Amino acid sequence: MLAVQLTEWGCEPELREIAVPQPRGAELLLQVTAAGLCRSDLHVMDAAESSFDYPLPLTLGHEVAGTVIDTGPDADQSWIGEAVVVHGIWGCGRCRNCARGRENYCLTLQPRPDGRLAPIGNGLGYPGGLAQAMVVPSARFLVRTGELEPAIAAPLADAGTTAYHAVRRHADVIDESAICVVIGVGGLGHLAIQILRHFGAGRVLAIDNRQETLPGAVRLGSDAAFADLASALPALDGGADLILDFVGAADTMESAARVLAPGGRLAVVGSAGGRLAVGKRIGLAAGWQVDAPFWGARSDLEAVVEMAIERKLHVEATTYPLTDAVDIYRRLRDGTVTGRAVLVPPLLTSHAPQRVEASRQISSVAREVGR
Repeated sequence: MLAVQLTEWGCEPELREIAVPQPRGAELLLQVTAAGLCRSDLHVMDAAESSFDYPLPLTLGHEVAGTVIDTGPDADQSWIGEAVVVHGIWGCGRCRNCARGRENYCLTLQPRPDGRLAPIGNGLGYPGGLAQAMVVPSARFLVRTGELEPAIAAPLADAGTTAYHAVRRHADVIDESAICVVIGVGGLGHLAIQILRHFGAGRVLAIDNRQETLPGAVRLGSDAAFADLASALPALDGGADLILDFVGAADTMESAARVLAPGGRLAVVGSAGGRLAVGKRIGLAAGWQVDAPFWGARSDLEAVVEMAIERKLHVEATTYPLTDAVDIYRRLRDGTVTGRAVLVPPLLTSHAPQRVEASRQISSVAREVGR
């Protein structure tokens, strides 16, 4: 099968031909139907060998939708034929955070003693979904998507889940009088605008220095859109209650901190390298909070899938063939991708369809017996 793999640190990935993986134990095999691209992949590509404890070659892709086409002998075979999206955080399921439903903060995902980042899931340490097929270790990492289009489902695995999690953490300050700001109307930010509306935010302002994104931000639910926070000051009316920074650069973080209302909160989601000094007496509004949420729990993924199925969440996605992966990554790096780029692999020509068809036949017989 075809797969997009990182073969050397600091280099572009390559389109390669590798063996179709075989599920063992409780594993499930997906025929990948769509896989989103993310700027996190660029951070992995650009990293030094000492940064990640990830074996190479590594198949990329952590935003994955697919159809279960095979299982290991210990897995629940009723999943065969199901359309799913993969929760990309493969926590242990046993630690105190996993037990709390906070799998994205699983204790086993901490950096190694030497500082290298540990594998966390598909495409980020384990074989990912930029391929025709992918193995998932357990059904607990899957969420059914029903009739949802795969190109819409795939970006929900990270972009949707991360945006939802960042908003949900601050639901207690989101009401009809809240002033919320979204910095960066890209793959995550355009979803956050809609999610804030879903949570009942009274006023949502969008900030992006790319003028071409501003009309879309208003179309998706923001009350107004500005090129920078300075231009938005008259609309802040005493400061922002919640700012979601999906850029995370030095200038966005520093300017956001200066316009918080008393009791306001800044959630930094973007990873553009900004740093913010915080302290009780350095000019921040009284009672501030600075938050750095990471990804989202499986329950967050379930929530955005439900929103998308109910047409309460619109994903701006453009599809490309898997074979264009290297070129689309270049465009992602250049900042010329609008919304989310989603790659669609060619279907496998063997192995899986027979299992899927057999499952459908078994289901059909079971329905007849039930009558």
